[in-house]
Amino acid sequence: MTHTISLTLEETFALAQSSLEERGFSTSQAEAIAESVTIAERDGCSSHGLFRIPFYLNALKNPGCDPKAEPELTVSDSSVVHVDARGGFCPLAVKKGVPELVQKANSQGIAALAVHNCYNIAALWPDVEALAENGLVAFAFTAANAFVAPAGGIKPIYGTNPMAFAWPRPGQPPLVFDQASSASARGEIQLHLRDGKNIPEGWAIDSEGTPTTDPEAALAGAQLTFGGYKGAAIALMIELLAGALIGDLFSYESSERDAHRVGAPFGGEFLLAIDPSHCVPDGNIKAQQARAELLFEKILEQEGTRLPGARRQAARMETKVNGISIPETLHSAILQAGRTT
Repeated sequence: MTHTISLTLEETFALAQSSLEERGFSTSQAEAIAESVTIAERDGCSSHGLFRIPFYLNALKNPGCDPKAEPELTVSDSSVVHVDARGGFCPLAVKKGVPELVQKANSQGIAALAVHNCYNIAALWPDVEALAENGLVAFAFTAANAFVAPAGGIKPIYGTNPMAFAWPRPGQPPLVFDQASSASARGEIQLHLRDGKNIPEGWAIDSEGTPTTDPEAALAGAQLTFGGYKGAAIALMIELLAGALIGDLFSYESSERDAHRVGAPFGGEFLLAIDPSHCVPDGNIKAQQARAELLFEKILEQEGTRLPGARRQAARMETKVNGISIPETLHSAILQAGRTT
């Protein structure tokens, strides 16, 4: 029987922040990471919640990782904003760049944020949701370590390579999705291993290329893309956008840099933001918004359908009232890891 610990969201944030600060993270880095972790727990995504704290702490083993890094913002006449994370972590780097990205998108119609030289262990949906709450249509892309085989291959080349999208909605939360180009997130396999459960068929192959439902064999082998060649094409696109386009690492290069195999990807993140008012001739977005809502209504007319992000919204309402539960072993591990010097 698994014993659990109940936490409020405030306690979740405090646990994450204190464990990071005790290991030498600056207050600004720790707060940004703790906010990202708490958002994931709030929205029912435990694979990106407190479960990730050991990954942040283990990343310190890698040369060049700087838990006190202050991201460097570069803004010019270009519509692309740059943030050099300087070996720090992505949540603070994105937070540094978002205000300028919003301003550029509002003034020029479309703008981008290129985040360089960062460890990216966080979920992407909070990044695009924050932009949509500012009235912008948003995309985010990042690579990872090499965990995923290309279609037809058996050796990892791509990362799980997630992408996120957000669409602002009048009077209600944005429509948001965040999905890996692999059949599952890496963290989901790790959670199955922790909990002693088999993974679904189609998620992974073992080191010999044989399909497996054993999470340990999957982690030692290669994950699979969703939809075969179609998912592989999306994974390739993300490698190019978050790697070659902004001058950062591909997933296999990130793995080579991960000398201690802690599973903390190093590279970049690429965000796009579009001001909807620039996309209609008269700048009046009410008709534009109404068109989107019409489509959503048509989808929801069919029994059994839901819009992307609906489960996260439901979880959000519940955890705000009831808090979260995590395994007692995870709680103890985080406390112990924070005290380790």
